[in-house]
Amino acid sequence: MSETAESRLRVITLSYFPMFIATLSLVTSIYNGYLNSRFVDFIQRNAGRTEYLRTCKEIIDAYFQVKMRVGAVNGSGDKVSAQTEAANAVAKFGALGTYLANLRDEPTRQKYTQLTVDLEKLTGDAARLSPVELSKRYEVPDRAFYEMNSDCIKSAKELPL
Repeated sequence: MSETAESRLRVITLSYFPMFIATLSLVTSIYNGYLNSRFVDFIQRNAGRTEYLRTCKEIIDAYFQVKMRVGAVNGSGDKVSAQTEAANAVAKFGALGTYLANLRDEPTRQKYTQLTVDLEKLTGDAARLSPVELSKRYEVPDRAFYEMNSDCIKSAKELPL
């Protein structure tokens, strides 16, 4: 190869090689940005799913706290204190139910609200009911709670990862 051809090849190599490296770096940077945005999306979805599942767990606990407190109203000598504790438990249940309902469609929201209303009414009536009547009155809220719990599980499973 002649000296001019070799010199020309060096000039071309020195000119195009850095552009090739810069282009490769740009493509890598774009791909890295894409991967980072996908990772952030994944983390956000996972955080939402975790929050939803945590709330489902809390509402299950709150429902059984309501049942326990209403049972205490039904059999307690200190009805006022037990009534207050039961009302607080229903309020907590209602707050958690409202949070979950806000993430759902309108018919589901109405069911969750109705369940809270039923529990409030049952709490108010518990002092006047016999244990058998109380158990019978729990049939509707228990059924609604079972549906709520099933919705919770179904919705959590359907949330994208």
